[in-house]
Amino acid sequence: MRKLAKVVASVTALTSTAVFSEYGLNMTKGVTSISRDIYDLHMMVFWVCVVIAVIVFGAMFYSVFAHRKSKGAVASQFHESTKAEILWTLIPIVILIGMAIPATTTLIDLEDTSKAEMSVKITGHQWKWQYDYPKEGISFISNLSKNSKDAVNGTPEDRNNANHYLLDVDKRMVLPVNTSVRFLITSNDVIHNWWMPAFGVKQDANPGFINDAWAKVDEIGTYRGQCAELCGKDHGFMPIVVDVVSKADYAKWVAKEQSAAAVAVASATKTWTKSELMAKGKNIYETNCAGCHKIDGSGMPPIFPAMAGSTIANGQAAEHMKLVLHGKGGMPAFKMLGDADLASVITYERNGFGNTGSVVQPSDIKSAR
Repeated sequence: MRKLAKVVASVTALTSTAVFSEYGLNMTKGVTSISRDIYDLHMMVFWVCVVIAVIVFGAMFYSVFAHRKSKGAVASQFHESTKAEILWTLIPIVILIGMAIPATTTLIDLEDTSKAEMSVKITGHQWKWQYDYPKEGISFISNLSKNSKDAVNGTPEDRNNANHYLLDVDKRMVLPVNTSVRFLITSNDVIHNWWMPAFGVKQDANPGFINDAWAKVDEIGTYRGQCAELCGKDHGFMPIVVDVVSKADYAKWVAKEQSAAAVAVASATKTWTKSELMAKGKNIYETNCAGCHKIDGSGMPPIFPAMAGSTIANGQAAEHMKLVLHGKGGMPAFKMLGDADLASVITYERNGFGNTGSVVQPSDIKSAR
């Protein structure tokens, strides 16, 4: 009996939630009420399936063993049993209804965004996320962190040593704790999917259509997710990082971002020197353009043309601005970037890599929009 007790204890330990969580074999409970409801629903269905499997396969194996031919068992001869047919029809119906009731309740809660206290618009781009806070007047782009980008082109050791490799960004979404947030999710180009396991949110981002979801996070912390829809060459380079902070810290962050936005607006009205545009443009190019056109501007012809010697970069500035703003073919639009950012990166493309194009000012971008 002691040995049996030890076996039972071992099996129980191996199938415990803690062990599943540690080894990543099970869903996360998450940090929202809806994520915990989803987890509980998942576990309920799992154990219902386990019980059914034990009963069905247990009965089957017992019958095979206890009524085998070597023991002289003779199969019963019968054609039908109305009671048995009613029984094996009613039992599955009762089980399905028992699972459907909590599933329906969870699904209704999952789709109900009516109690949201704030909204964040999430736009997927190839291959980055854009976050807009309409009420606060804040908007920014979130790209894969430079640390991960450098590791991608490095050695296996570089990738192993990179902190949160492919799961870190240069600018994080920030949300206040214990606040119901409505996410308005869309796309600027192809289908993406905004997936944050800890929030219980996984929603498609479709071009020309807005899907919504919600979350009320009750634990301060940093949470990570990814794009969960194959969206092109750099699909794996679209991580999501959300910092959930206290309401006081969130207010400070909002004030800081609003101040930075005011500075950005002011910078778009001044006339920049070529050296200023080139310095700023280099950073923006490496963040937004180098994935396709390469750091050295060599590109990946014929799909991603080289910047070095490009007829666009060395041609009319108006055509260059039009292409970057609105995209063409496999080239996505970058109109989500600010006037100063676009002016600097276009100037960098027109005067870097051995090109000899003209300088573009933020006022030129504003006129071209």
